[in-house]
Order: sequence, then structure tokens, then C-alpha cells
Amino acid sequence: MANAGEAVRRLFSEGFRIFFLFAGLFAIAALAWWELYLGVHYTGGFVTAIPFAMPPHEWHAHELVFGYGSAALGGFLLTAVPSWTGGGAARHWFIAVAAAAWFAGRLALWVSGALPWWGVALADLAFLPILWTKVALLLVKRPKPQNAVFLIFLSLFWLANLATHLGWAGLWDAGEIDGPRAGLMALAGMVLVIGGRVTPAFTRNAMHRAGTPEAALPRDAAIFTPVMIAAAMLLPLSALLLPGTALAALVAIVTGAGQLLRQRRWGLRFAARQPILATLHLSAALVGLGLIAIGASRFTALSEVGALHLLGIGGIGGMTLAMMSRATLGHTGRPLVAPGPVALAYALIPVAALLRMAASELSGAFYFPATLTAGALWIFAFGLYVAGMVPAFLGPRADRAPLTPPARTAAD
Repeated sequence: MANAGEAVRRLFSEGFRIFFLFAGLFAIAALAWWELYLGVHYTGGFVTAIPFAMPPHEWHAHELVFGYGSAALGGFLLTAVPSWTGGGAARHWFIAVAAAAWFAGRLALWVSGALPWWGVALADLAFLPILWTKVALLLVKRPKPQNAVFLIFLSLFWLANLATHLGWAGLWDAGEIDGPRAGLMALAGMVLVIGGRVTPAFTRNAMHRAGTPEAALPRDAAIFTPVMIAAAMLLPLSALLLPGTALAALVAIVTGAGQLLRQRRWGLRFAARQPILATLHLSAALVGLGLIAIGASRFTALSEVGALHLLGIGGIGGMTLAMMSRATLGHTGRPLVAPGPVALAYALIPVAALLRMAASELSGAFYFPATLTAGALWIFAFGLYVAGMVPAFLGPRADRAPLTPPARTAAD
């Protein structure tokens, strides 16, 4: 009993522990319900006992973007920002309150059929302001523009969620459609910024430890950082304010192409030999490809729904899975080598993304079997992630000195 109590206290001791666990469990639960709903329809039945107020496909879109996405963001920001600023980590009570607010939002959405729309909105919209305030207070201690940009992304992400609720209330025309799309773009923008930092940096550190000469280490061209941050912020803005327009489509295409172009210097050949690095590179590329596909769907017969799933599953799902597992290993003193089940999860996510996109493109009799299979792969992947990482979430820090980045040289 004492060990169980210690594990629970430890779970709320650091932001990544509870939120990365919540993200994995919710990824499984939300898709399991969606699989059940689609499976019943595929076999000719009909689900009538739906507890939420919105159509099932809108619940599905909202919860995977704002439910799963906000949990992954919460864990990352509550872990990374104290490190960036040198501020103290969040206290147990704050992490518990934030986790309760996140969970209350998921519960309110689930039973929204029995609640007024404003009550659901208040419950669901409460978590991000709590997270925003904490991040802002930490950043004040060591303000840097490159870190403060995350407050902008969090604000845009929250506005996209607000638009969704106002759409359900009939107060924002098509908000229930445009809101989740803008939320997905806000997540994509944050992945572009975060991935643009950590993917080449982690690869560089690994190559440095392997003895790679300094001249051959990955370098991100200086011009890409401000350009990609600006483009990343335009993604949710254009999706929310100019939905379905040629301009919004062009923003997505240009941003996606920029991401693929900048990755050429990130050391993919070396990273391909290490699953925990390879999945970062592949997921970043799928963000770029997904954005290009979304933009191209405005001008071609390419399925927008398929493109959205390529971005959401392969790009955002893959990158968050990689970041959550790597951050957990590093912050609990474990070797930065993906456990076998987690490495398999890395491989399953892009397969699920491509299969789900193919389902929308080919449609017909192929649609339901392919969609259900893609969902099953997602569930299996996150099941492997949870199973592989639970010892790190609940257990004490391992007795290993954390790996530190190599010393910077004058050439840096």
C-alpha cells in the first residue's frame, strides 16, 4: 500500500508523468469508442445511446485535437519551460489541479447531452488558461522571444477550441468544423517550432557522442527559424479566419514545403539507425507532407479528410509520441533508447496514417475496413507506449547521470 501511495505521489510530482500518461490512455479510449461506433455502422447496426450532444464525428475530431493534444502540450510545457527558464518545476498541487481541469473537460464533453452548452464550454476551456498562466509566470523570469512564442500558440489553440463550442451553440458559423481544423493547425505549428529545435539538436548530440566530425553535424540554416515560426503562426490564423480559401491553402503548402526543405540538413542518414531519432525525422516530414496535402486538396481532387488524418496521425501523433517517450526517458534518468514496445509503436503510427489517408482516397468498400484497421493500429501503438512507459511514469528516477549536450564551440 505504501508503494502504491508513493507511486501516486510521484505521478503528480512532475508534469510529464501524469499528462503523458493521460495522453496515452486517452488516445486509446477515444479511438476505442470511435472504432466501436464505426464498427457497428459497418456491420449494419446503429449506436443510439450517445451521451454527448454533438454528432459523433465532431466529438471524435474535437477530442483527438483538443483532448489528446492539450494533454501532450501540458506535459511538454510543464517539463520544458522550467528547464528553459531555470524556474522551479510546478508543485504537486498545481499539477493535480491542472490534471483535474483537463479531465473535467473530457468528462463534460462525454456527458454534454445532459449539460447546457455553456457549462460544457466552461469546463473544456478551463485547462489551457491554467497552463498559459503557469507558462507565462515562468517565462517572465527569463523572457526570450523564441520561448514566448508558445504563449501565442496556446492562445490560438484556445481560440480554435472556443470557436468549436460557439459553433455548437450556433454563435459561430461553421465553428464546429473550422475550430478543430484550426486547432490541428495550431498543433502542427507548435510541432514545427518544437521539432525544429529538438530534432536537429538531438541528432547533433547523438552524432557528437558517436565521434562525428564537427563539420558534418546537422545545422539548421539561420533563416529558417524566424521564417518557419512566422509560417507556423499563420497556419491556425488562416484556418480560423479564412477557412477554405486559396490563401489558407497556400499558407499550408508553403509551410509544408519549407519544413521538408529545412530537414535536408538534419542528419537523417545517421538518425535512421536509431528508432528514437528516426521517428522524430519521419514525423516532422509527415507534418510537411500533411500540410502540403491539405493545401493541395483545395485545388485538386485529393481528399481533405485524408490529408487531415495524414497530418494528425502521422505528423502530430508520431511527433508527440516520440517526444513524450524521449522526454520521459531523459527526465527519469533512463537511457535514451526506446524500449522494444515503444519502438514498435513508432513504426505503427505512420502505417496507420497512410492507411487512413488511403481509406479516404479510395473510399467505396475499402473505406470502413481500412479506417478500422488504421484505428486499431493507433490503439495498439499507444497501448505499447503506455505499457512500455508506465514503469518510468510511476517509478523513481533511475541512478544515471543525464546526458548533457556537447560543449558549444565558437563555430556555433
